[in-house]
Amino acid sequence: MARPTIEDVAAKAKVSIGTVSNVLNRPELVREDKRLRVERAIETLGFVRNASARQLRVGLSRTLAYVVLDMNNPFFTDVARGIDEVARDLGLMLFLCNSDQDVKREDDYFAQLLEQRVKGICVTTLDDRNPRLEQLQRLGMPVVLVDHTGPEEDKKWCSVGVDDQLGGQLALTHLLELGHQRIAFVGGPISIRQVSDRLEGAQHAVAAAGHPAEALVVLRTDALTVEQGRRAGARLIGLPRLRRPTAVFCANDLLALGVLQQMTQHGVRVPDDVAIVGYDDIDFAAAAAVPLTSVSQPRHQLGRTAAELVLEESDHPQGHQHRHVQFEPELVVRASSGS
Repeated sequence: MARPTIEDVAAKAKVSIGTVSNVLNRPELVREDKRLRVERAIETLGFVRNASARQLRVGLSRTLAYVVLDMNNPFFTDVARGIDEVARDLGLMLFLCNSDQDVKREDDYFAQLLEQRVKGICVTTLDDRNPRLEQLQRLGMPVVLVDHTGPEEDKKWCSVGVDDQLGGQLALTHLLELGHQRIAFVGGPISIRQVSDRLEGAQHAVAAAGHPAEALVVLRTDALTVEQGRRAGARLIGLPRLRRPTAVFCANDLLALGVLQQMTQHGVRVPDDVAIVGYDDIDFAAAAAVPLTSVSQPRHQLGRTAAELVLEESDHPQGHQHRHVQFEPELVVRASSGS
């Protein structure tokens, strides 16, 4: 059956289409007997107004969007919950778009969200140099970069993130203080700002401790997934024992869980033979077979802050000043690092 239209409601209630429109939008202008007839007709027919069409007519969107780097990563699910809480409290809807670490998919979502005229876009982008981001800005679309750091964002757009260089330093300093002198960094693509910052922080820690740069062995991955972690773990196991790092710092917990799985499967003891540290402190980190030491981020607060920033820009574009909100990470020590 076809959905009932506003014309159907008007015919059923024996009133004009304008009267139905007033009942829906300005009921105080309608005489009570007519209003009651229209309301009964709406209930009888099961009429539902087309909110999206109305929003396009009046130029008012009630929708936010979050373009997620990888929906398989529980870290981003927790960030999305924070955004959704703010949206729901204000009567807004949230679109979740999974770029799946693919620049083409990310660009396609940006184009579709522009067509949908969403109120604003929060995005954890694959590459903050993506020219599509600046195009969104030129077209007046409020954008907030989520889980991002860097001074240049302060001038271009709002962003919210964690000091990932500090996080990398915390992880490596912890492993160095445990006596490890050959440590692997597992992560990539390096074009992802979070990965490059965590690597840079790790390199700073190695230099500050007076170790040669070669003490940090970099194993790049194609993505930040458990499968890529397993592959990196296999590469480490394939090294001669005397050249094999005695500790591994992974750019996120999914990689670390993959490395842990591979080590366990091949009889490499964690942490006795190899210590492992992850990043993000997702719920699965504490629940792993060997509870995972990880650098913790305030995931929920990142999402809430991102939503507040994008709404601030959307609602007050004239006087808006771009801001970067940065949180500090914390090291959560568990059994996988052997401390």
